[in-house]
Amino acid sequence: MTIDVFAQHFADVKDPRQTAKISYPLYDVLFLSICAIITGCEGWEDIEDFGKARLSWLQGLGLFKEGLPVHDTIARIISKIDPSALQSSFIRWMQEVVKLGEGEIVAVDGKRLRSSYARHDRQSAIHMVSAFATANGVVMGQVKTDAKSNEITAIPDLLNLLDIKGCLITIDAMGCQHKITKTIVDKEADYLIAVKGNQKRLYESIKAAFAAVNQATELHMEKGHGRVESREYHVLDAGDIAEAYPDWANLTSIGMAINYQNDGKKASLEYRYYISSAHLTTELFGKAARGHWGIENKLHWVLDTAMREDNCQIYRGDGAENIARLRHIGVNMIKVDTSRKASVRRKQRMAAMDTDYLEAIFLAGCNSIE
Repeated sequence: MTIDVFAQHFADVKDPRQTAKISYPLYDVLFLSICAIITGCEGWEDIEDFGKARLSWLQGLGLFKEGLPVHDTIARIISKIDPSALQSSFIRWMQEVVKLGEGEIVAVDGKRLRSSYARHDRQSAIHMVSAFATANGVVMGQVKTDAKSNEITAIPDLLNLLDIKGCLITIDAMGCQHKITKTIVDKEADYLIAVKGNQKRLYESIKAAFAAVNQATELHMEKGHGRVESREYHVLDAGDIAEAYPDWANLTSIGMAINYQNDGKKASLEYRYYISSAHLTTELFGKAARGHWGIENKLHWVLDTAMREDNCQIYRGDGAENIARLRHIGVNMIKVDTSRKASVRRKQRMAAMDTDYLEAIFLAGCNSIE
């Protein structure tokens, strides 16, 4: 195995240390950290412990010729990396290995790292907004929201970094903003955005439009986990609504999703409304609306359960943001590995026990992802 391809992806990440004082090369520490994360390590001490256990393997790859750094040194190196440089390298890497096709659904959503707050202020936990390609299950990029801002300003920043031409971008109601729809259309992509009370007039207009027509029902029944669930999807041409609300860029379609659940004890019925710049069919609307939740089920849930992100106590400097980005790299690599059929958590354990499999995961993440 060679780490040359890995080093090429991070060529623009500059070492923040003075050259004369470098004992442990930056790429060695990055490689160690990502491999440790792949195997389930959560913090700086875990990364050091992994390095000690696999030092002969690492040195066989030509790394850490002077020995292994202690966890404080690892923390200091990772925390001092310029987050924007690491972000750019990550996005460029993903754009090289993941080719988004026409009509690809890309879900955008945010997640708070609950334990990343400065210890004098529990309100300062960082918030990361990610773009997730639902078809192949990988993160395409992410940005941290500004300390005094939220997802509304972070989403355009993220989209402007990505090549999303021809894609359908799905966002929840937080992102139902004029500027965001314009950003997406300017990038030659389409949007599907949920509409709720934060855009009350638009919400009421869409609701009234569906109430005024008799929609044919397309019922999708699903059974599992002791409950019955059904979904209906309806689409209308935006028509008069587009004329009444010209600030929504290229508003073309409106959608209504009806979700019914019954677990034998409680039944619920929920209506969700959407706007889109695409000429939606019922099939495409249903696929995109369901696909958006993949970022919750296939990314955020994995980060919380397999990577235990919310329990990570890293917070000093840029450590929390940088380690979050390395987790995304680790998740991507595990997801694209098809050599073994297993859960993310099981793959982590197998990689911890078998360096041949760890190398297979790493190499899969460095090659083109279909």
